[in-house]
Amino acid sequence: MQPSRDINRLIEIMAALRNPDGGCPWDLEQSFETIAPYTVEEAYEVADAIERGDRVDLQEELGDLLLQVVYHAQLAQEEGAFGFGDVVEGITTKMIRRHPHVFGDAEARSAGSAKGMWNAIKAEEKRLRAERRAAAGLAEDSSSGLLDGVPAGLPPLARAMALQKKAATVGFDWNDPHAVLAKMREEIGEVEEELAAAERSPERLRDEVGDLLFVVVNLARHLDVDPDAALRSTNEKVRRRFRHIETRLAAEGRTTAEASLDEMEALWREAKRPPA
Repeated sequence: MQPSRDINRLIEIMAALRNPDGGCPWDLEQSFETIAPYTVEEAYEVADAIERGDRVDLQEELGDLLLQVVYHAQLAQEEGAFGFGDVVEGITTKMIRRHPHVFGDAEARSAGSAKGMWNAIKAEEKRLRAERRAAAGLAEDSSSGLLDGVPAGLPPLARAMALQKKAATVGFDWNDPHAVLAKMREEIGEVEEELAAAERSPERLRDEVGDLLFVVVNLARHLDVDPDAALRSTNEKVRRRFRHIETRLAAEGRTTAEASLDEMEALWREAKRPPA
């Protein structure tokens, strides 16, 4: 089988990998549940390549992410649920429906008609989704609360941000980042109280740390900072500075295991200093 620019070749490759007669043993063992973490990971790899401005890596990572879509579609086709073509048809239908001011007739494309159209489109999509669920024998979606529509499968930081944005639409929000800072200090105090308790509870510590992280995300939102991007940046900064420690010690013929904490702290501070 030869490489190709045609999406159908990728679909054929995925089908061959999942073929019980001669397919890949590892791929044959996979399921939606085991592949899902890879899907999330590949999306982050795409975001990382974009943040680094690396277009070579971006091309490769987009291919890896596309493979995830093809993989899930193959699994669904094996169940008789849907295929890749259904996924493409579904998203193209949605994009055309959501942009009548671009793809509709002359009246729909007028600026005046475009205003206020979003709610009607979303209502129609909800009706169609209910019909598809009924046809598939699935129970009606009972998620009717304001926050119920935020996908539970989002990464935790992204879901915290989405929940906060939804709540803010009805005024459930702070109006000043300083108020969020005050709440953060309160949450830190609660963590300290739990640490000082005679008998620490792992469950309560988890909950208190979770509350603190939620408020940190809220602060990022009020400051118009993407918490995922901020944390990725800090992670890379920590990796770079720690690598400086390893390099400096290696130049002396030593490893981090042979250095004291004070020595590593001094090298860490050195790494933080801007270049001369």
